[in-house]
Amino acid sequence: MCTATAGSLDAVVDPRFGRCQYFVIVDSETMEFEAHKNLSISAPGGAGIQAAQAIANKGIDVLLTGDIGPNALPILSAAGIKVVTGISGSVANAIEQYNKGELQATTGPTEPAYASMGRGGGMGYGRGRGRGSCR
Repeated sequence: MCTATAGSLDAVVDPRFGRCQYFVIVDSETMEFEAHKNLSISAPGGAGIQAAQAIANKGIDVLLTGDIGPNALPILSAAGIKVVTGISGSVANAIEQYNKGELQATTGPTEPAYASMGRGGGMGYGRGRGRGSCR
């Protein structure tokens, strides 16, 4: 399976896992494929987790993608899916490289956890309560 920008073998591998446009499942021997839209692409948060859960039971052995985050990787690993990152070019080219043994599985996430706004008040030292100096 490859993350892709469109639903074909000629599509470019999408570097994003959780927010990729499509998942293209390819039989690496016959090159027959089926494309699935990523329904997690517009999730407000946790897109990687949702995408990983959605593909975990698709019966795939390998995921070829650009990057993978720390929340999605354990889900895929638990499902027995080998994850290969750093992929670019077309889906067909990525499958060819994998078949030739040119690609290795990743040993850890390649993207940090989702960076949210955090818990900061965002109003400086006084946190907007009149306690900071205004000069």
